[in-house]
This record gives sequence, C-alpha cells and structure tokens, in this order.
Amino acid sequence: MVNEKRLAGKVALITGGAQGLGAAISRRFAEEGAVVFLGDLNPGTGNKTAAEITEKGGRAFFINLDVTNEDSWTAALALVEKEAGRLDVLVNNAGINIREPIEIMKAENFDTMLAVNVKGPFLGTKHAIPLMRKGGGGSIINMSSVCGLIGHRYTTEAYTVTKGAVTLLTKTIAVRYAKDNIRCNSIHPSTVETPLMMEVFKDPAKKQERIGEVPLGRLATETDVANAALFLASDEAAFINGVGLPVDGGTTAD
Repeated sequence: MVNEKRLAGKVALITGGAQGLGAAISRRFAEEGAVVFLGDLNPGTGNKTAAEITEKGGRAFFINLDVTNEDSWTAALALVEKEAGRLDVLVNNAGINIREPIEIMKAENFDTMLAVNVKGPFLGTKHAIPLMRKGGGGSIINMSSVCGLIGHRYTTEAYTVTKGAVTLLTKTIAVRYAKDNIRCNSIHPSTVETPLMMEVFKDPAKKQERIGEVPLGRLATETDVANAALFLASDEAAFINGVGLPVDGGTTAD
C-alpha cells in the first residue's frame, strides 16, 4: 500500500514564504504534496527558495505580495487561481516586531506593525474566502504567538496587541465561515529559533531568559511550527476549527 502524502492535491499560499519560518512551512507543505505559492516582497530569496523546493521534487512558485496592500492581494490570488485553479490553504505567516516599549513606541511604527500583522491577515482572509468557497472549502492558518494568549514580560506591548487581534480574528472567521467548509485556526509559538532571533540571542542572557520560561527547556524550532501548520492544513484536522494551538513547550500552561 502506497502512503499518500498528507497534502496531496492541495494548493497553499504562505505569506512571508521566502525565508525563515515561512520558508520552513513552504518546504514542509511541498514535501507532503502541496503546490505552494510563496507570497513575499523579496523576489531574490523567494525565487531561490521556490527553486530549492522544485529541485527536491516539489512544486513551488514565488508571488510578489505586499500583505498590507489590497490590490496586491487581489493580484496574487488571481495568479494562484490562474496557475492552480483553486486555493485550499492560506497561511498568514508574514509579521514584524518593532521592539519599542509602549512609552517610547513611535505612532508610525505602531501603524506599521498593525498594517503587517493585522491588516495583512484580514485582507488575505477577505480575498481567500471566495476562492476557497468556490473550491468547496479550505483551511486558513493564522500565525499568532504566545503573546496572543497571555501578557508576556519579554515582549513589547505593540506586538502583543497585534497578535491578540489575530487570535480573535481567527475565532470570528471560524464560526462565521464554517458553513462554507472553511476552517480557521491560529498557531501560538513561543520563541522560535530563527536566524532573526539568533541575532537577538547574541546576548546569552536574553537567550537564557527565553529558554527559562519553557517547561520543556528549549526554544521552538521552525520544524516544530511547520509540523503544526501541516496538521492544521491537512484533512487530519477536518474537525479542528477556531482553535488557538500553542506550540510553546508548555509556556502558556502555567
């Protein structure tokens, strides 16, 4: 008996898919049979990641996508429909963190974070729903954070605001569009060991404080999060809807 790949026949769009966590999710999805579209503003890295996936036998395409711009979303999803005919999975992964505490946070920086972290998933969901409905349903996966579940002493207020918004956007979409067989769930990682975070952790004290809050005693890996996204995208999660899934080693269990 041949084991069918878990995302065989599915088409997925991953925002921020060119590098870091988005690239890890894209690779994992492709390994399990999905056609993946990497939505990003970095064509050099995006095309390179897509080529690497293709060289390993997957199917991947880069799409230039500014998640804060509605016209960009319209164009991106039109291209997905033209090339693949459907959309089964949207991973709203693109996000930023401008690390300024509330007392010194510049209003324009807060606006930028809201635009990428909240407006981006909002617009992506808005434009994905009609295409998913046309195909008989789908799975929307929003990348939130432990900061979308709890107040976090090591994370700035602005980031927590944006991730909290994503958490409740997820639940609202889940209950309103279940009738269309569209599921919506969020993933809530603790600190993930990405190249970007490794820059922050050049200060060993900062790394140790993050590890110290995790009962399992280590940071999350990109693979940990990608595997959670894979589950939520797959038919194994057909009855999972409106869930905030912590991938945090027990950080939010206290």
